[in-house]
Amino acid sequence: MVYVADLDKLFVANGTDGKLRIYDGDSFKLLNTVDIGEDADNVRYDPVEKKVYVAFGGDEGDGIAVIDAASGKRLEDAAKLDAHPESFQIATSKSAIYANIATKAKVVVIDRATHKVTEWPLKTGKANYPMAFDEGDHRVFVVTRKPAQLVVLDSDSGATVGSVPCVSDADDLYFDAGRKRIYVPGGEGFISVIQQIDADHYRP
Repeated sequence: MVYVADLDKLFVANGTDGKLRIYDGDSFKLLNTVDIGEDADNVRYDPVEKKVYVAFGGDEGDGIAVIDAASGKRLEDAAKLDAHPESFQIATSKSAIYANIATKAKVVVIDRATHKVTEWPLKTGKANYPMAFDEGDHRVFVVTRKPAQLVVLDSDSGATVGSVPCVSDADDLYFDAGRKRIYVPGGEGFISVIQQIDADHYRP
């Protein structure tokens, strides 16, 4: 889900029925229901373009849907993909979306303007579900489950900058820009904390 404060709306994706529901932020009254697709889950908001993005995927196709936040209408999809996109992040300095394709061990970069998709196969690891983004330092963070590690990518080139072992069975990832720390909660039962020394160096 995502809350859009400037419109006072709550956008909630339901993977079970493939719908995005839009609620009033005060009364929680249902304002609109939008068909997205199978396994609709991760939701992001772009405050500049005032658009909501929703990842989906299944037998009927995979991609990232785009919703006009003000009208609640579905627009042209950001991209059609070859597998379900997991966590994704939206750049504000350029028209890029970074998305994990966990079943194919790659990150894709979607140009929001042209809908072109560029693929970055991971050089190490697979089952990359969570993602975070340090836009200031041009770094994309992904965590693979096999092996359990944080992988740091250059957000301009896709080059692998480094990797650090972390908790196993990770399903989310957070970057604290103020403290320059990365937090990885995992099903193994603890949270890995990784310090960003600078854009190219990281340590537990």
